[in-house]
Amino acid sequence: MIPKHIQKLIEIFSDFPTIGKRTASRFVFYLLNLQENQLKDIGRAILNLKKEIKRCSLCFNVFTPPANNPKESRCEICNDPKRNKDVLLIVEKESDLWQIERTKSFNGLYFILGGTINFSQKQNKEIIRIQELKKRIKETAVREIILGFDSTTDGEITMQWLQNIFKKYKIKITRLAQGVPTGGEIEYLDDKTLKEALRWRK
Repeated sequence: MIPKHIQKLIEIFSDFPTIGKRTASRFVFYLLNLQENQLKDIGRAILNLKKEIKRCSLCFNVFTPPANNPKESRCEICNDPKRNKDVLLIVEKESDLWQIERTKSFNGLYFILGGTINFSQKQNKEIIRIQELKKRIKETAVREIILGFDSTTDGEITMQWLQNIFKKYKIKITRLAQGVPTGGEIEYLDDKTLKEALRWRK
């Protein structure tokens, strides 16, 4: 008989993306072997996610507001006057943005869509930030939209869906070049591959 507190934690971890019950159980037993002060550090770090982390009002990236301006609503990227505001790179999730930023090969702005279209799971399109994206494009002078999604079935479907939506806009729409391998996920690509994919976008 599994103690109810352990079972509850297993269920919580099992809800994490790509985490099954076996891996969730390993997490729980790892926590059981930690010292109490270590568990408290983990608990404080989790609580601080909501207390100290915000989502950018423009791109939806997560950031920590500066101590001298805790009410700041925009991230450092969106506030950077040196960034090219004519180009908007749309990605699925935060880790994709971070990986591209790490290459230092893109100087435009971003928008995190928040997901992809998955017809097999009958996903509700409303969870994707399409209305926020439309508003962003209407209110800013964007000349080019780059679709930066994983080269997977869901990524391809999502890019086609977005291309159809933005046909009426007089904006150049490009996508990452073939440097991204079929089935490849952006957050796991090396710097050189990402740089080439951005450089030769089409």
